[in-house]
Amino acid sequence: MRIAILSVHSSPLAHLGGKEAGGMNVYVREMARELARRGMLVDIFTRYQDRTLSTVVPLAPGVRVINLPTGPAVPYDKNWVLTYLPEFVSRLRCFADGEDLVYDVIHSHYWLSGEAGIRLRRSWGIPLVHMFHTLGVMKNQVARSSEETETTQRIAIEGRLLRAADAVVAATPLDRAQMVWHYGADAERIHVIPCGVDLQQFQPQSQEAARRKLGLDPNQRLLLCVGRMEPLKGMDCLIRALALLQQRQPAWRDQLRVLLIGGASEEQPDHWNGEQRRLAALRDELGVTGAVSFIGAQPQQLLPDYYAATDIVVVPSHYESFGLVALEALACAAPVVASDVGGLSSTIEDGRSGFLVPPDNPQALADRLERLLTDHALRQQIRHAGYQRALCYGWDSIAPRMTLLYDDLIRRGQIRRPAMYQLANVS
Repeated sequence: MRIAILSVHSSPLAHLGGKEAGGMNVYVREMARELARRGMLVDIFTRYQDRTLSTVVPLAPGVRVINLPTGPAVPYDKNWVLTYLPEFVSRLRCFADGEDLVYDVIHSHYWLSGEAGIRLRRSWGIPLVHMFHTLGVMKNQVARSSEETETTQRIAIEGRLLRAADAVVAATPLDRAQMVWHYGADAERIHVIPCGVDLQQFQPQSQEAARRKLGLDPNQRLLLCVGRMEPLKGMDCLIRALALLQQRQPAWRDQLRVLLIGGASEEQPDHWNGEQRRLAALRDELGVTGAVSFIGAQPQQLLPDYYAATDIVVVPSHYESFGLVALEALACAAPVVASDVGGLSSTIEDGRSGFLVPPDNPQALADRLERLLTDHALRQQIRHAGYQRALCYGWDSIAPRMTLLYDDLIRRGQIRRPAMYQLANVS
């Protein structure tokens, strides 16, 4: 079986922690690898953002990343991708024709890729599977400014995709329910297949050894937050919770430290985006500058060391369709405190494998952090239960569910042809 995966706006080769590089990139890469281990041939199509890359980059045995020229070969606003989408689709067709390739399934990721997937399905006559990863309506519900608001065009395209795709993959039952409630989607065609985690890469290790490797103080209390520098990730809530903890526990003033992974480091202030500058101003305002460190984006191979080195991993997001960081942390036996939103509510069993708190609530977050930091036995209990929880999400358990979906669509041999579907005007 040969699969064409579409990830137009963001490459699985991109450095994590950047503007458009996060959990979806990890998901696409790791799912593709696992599918290839099961005998499939997988091509991941994305747009050129780095002129130094070859058109074809081997990612793993049986997996290739295909970089296609689509507009300027530099990072640009994701909404501009629609303007260049006809070029992307045309070049993809040419590539497939040039190598005489015949694909069995198209699997598109994110709404932009879904639009390309519809065009390709019309040409190739094969099933289209789509996964949104995030929904525009849900992001708009937590947006704090017009800059954070998703376009009406995105929401319209998401609605059309839910009617047009042969199958839609949701990461959690809540994710599926949101599609049905907000977009009027047909629940029968939405298949819940959670994200997975590489249990070989993310696994428990000695906190002492991890701190020594990373050059971190063995005597400090460390809180870790990993994610893109954007308001949606709620890092400001963590900084406010830290300030509250310092007030409650004056002895922690020189011991408690927050590490923020993502964006640019302390040494690169010229590369900070607007959100990172806002966070820097907030830590100054609250008097916790010395206790909050911008670590910058880190290679994924170092993330297990950071998870192991920390006392608590905090995921204070306002919205997460799944929340891969929390799952990676659980796999490393790190205690997790996360917002009670989206997929985090499904992944973490509150009070057992981690703690859930209301989003954007520094008081509640500080309460949970204080409880864990002052109760060693509870931290150990949460570590163990969290690790056991993560074992349910190994890729070797998740990928077979995707292959069964592909097999079923191919066996049925019919693709949906909704008469009312119209492609977005991107010319």
